[in-house]
Parts: sequence; C-alpha cells; structure tokens
Amino acid sequence: MVDTSLNEIKISIIMGIYNCAKTLPVAIESILEQTCQSWKLIMCDDGSKDDTYAVAERYQLQYPDKIVLIKNEKNMGLNYTLNHCLQYADTEYIARMDGDDISLPTRLEKELRFLEENPQYAIVSTPMIYFDEEGDFRIGKGGGEPSVKKMVTGTPFCHAPCMVRKVAYDAVEGYAVDEKLLRVEDWDLWIRMYEKGYKGYVLEEPLYKMCDDRNATARRKFKYRFNEMCVSASVVKRLKLPFWHYVRTLRPIIVGLLPGPLYLWLHKRKK
Repeated sequence: MVDTSLNEIKISIIMGIYNCAKTLPVAIESILEQTCQSWKLIMCDDGSKDDTYAVAERYQLQYPDKIVLIKNEKNMGLNYTLNHCLQYADTEYIARMDGDDISLPTRLEKELRFLEENPQYAIVSTPMIYFDEEGDFRIGKGGGEPSVKKMVTGTPFCHAPCMVRKVAYDAVEGYAVDEKLLRVEDWDLWIRMYEKGYKGYVLEEPLYKMCDDRNATARRKFKYRFNEMCVSASVVKRLKLPFWHYVRTLRPIIVGLLPGPLYLWLHKRKK
C-alpha cells in the first residue's frame, strides 16, 4: 500500500495554460482537492491574451510551496511549453493536466499506486469523461496494456490524464518540437518511449474529465490528418513492425476524405 499522504513531493504536474482564465480555477481546485497531496503543480503561461496569468498567480501566491508559475516570452505552442515545465520537474513521477479540465479526486492516488506497485510500467493513463457546457456527453473506453500494433492507428494513451516516470521523459529528452507534430505530440512521445523499452498501461476507471467540443472531430484540419499519417509511419519504422503495416498508416488520410455525416456516424459507433 502506497502512503499517498506523505509530505514528500513525488509528483510534478505539468500544465501549459493559454487563454483559459475562466476555466483555470476549477482545474486548479481539482488538483488541490486530490486525496494524494504528494505533488507540486508547474504551470507555464504560453503568451495568453486574457487574464490567465493573473488567475494562476493568485493561486501561486496562496500556495507558494505547492505551485510553480512560469511563462513564455511569446506563444510557443504546447510542445515547447511542456518542455519548459519539465525544466522545473525534479520528482520521480510527472503527471499532465490541462487548464480547462478536471482531475477526479482519486486520480493522482490511483495512478501513483499503480506505478509504485508495477515497476514494469513507465506510463499510466485512464479513459476520460468528456463534457461541455451542457454536461457530460461521452465516457471513453480503455483498460490494460495496449499492443504495439495498435499504436499504428492511434495514440494508445490519453495524454492529459497520464502519469509517467521521469526517467522515461529524460530518456527521450521530453517532447519533440516540430510543426509536423502539432496535435500528435503525445503520440510521438509514446512511440519514442516504447522505442527505448518503456511500456504503459491504461486503468479501467475514468479518473479525468476533459472539456471538449462535441463536433471538434468533424472539423479537424486536413494538415493534422497528414501529421497523424507521418507519426503512424514512424511507429512502423521505430518499433520495427512488419512492412505491410505501412498500409494502415493511410487511415488518417482516408478518414479525412470521408463526408462529414458519415465520419460522425462511424465515430459515434466506435465510441
């Protein structure tokens, strides 16, 4: 049994914040209310144009021993921002969080316990509950250790609810900063960690609520589909899968060419 009430700080929570002044208080409060208090929160403002930094600063001044606040000189994107946070992360475990989401109260406790009791894994994540201003509208599915082959067709772990051993982040030198990795930075991260021999696991229980747009998938820009194809191909190359898997890397392009109503119907059936 892991004693999650220890004063020792075991978890650094890295959070890139950008134009989320209205939602940030709820996100931070969900961390403050965790049953596990062995954490510090590292927030980096990525050139927000609203009051995001001021909101974050109020919390940092109230909890100076628990919250670190930094900022980029200008908007640099999520990959760069998370790497900036990683410079201040000096704990054994690193968790993610977004400024418009909610961590359920036992999230950190259960993820920490899993990694402490299962040293063969470096990554743990959970399914997510998706919500908008009208309430919850979908619960993701997941559970177990994803197969390497499954990584060809999509990211095996939800990024925002993940907790990862710092040694795995160090081994791949954090997030790759490349325009070709926009919207797929986490997928690329897992591939590089797997290439180094690190593995992950998805808990059955949803422990994280993600603020999402119900119709966002239908409006995804085609260039992001191309990015998905490139990352998918890197799975085959880096993880040395059989050559025929390259055929499966065309899936994002094919999906992007589907008529909107047909894609939404298939997407709902999948979930």
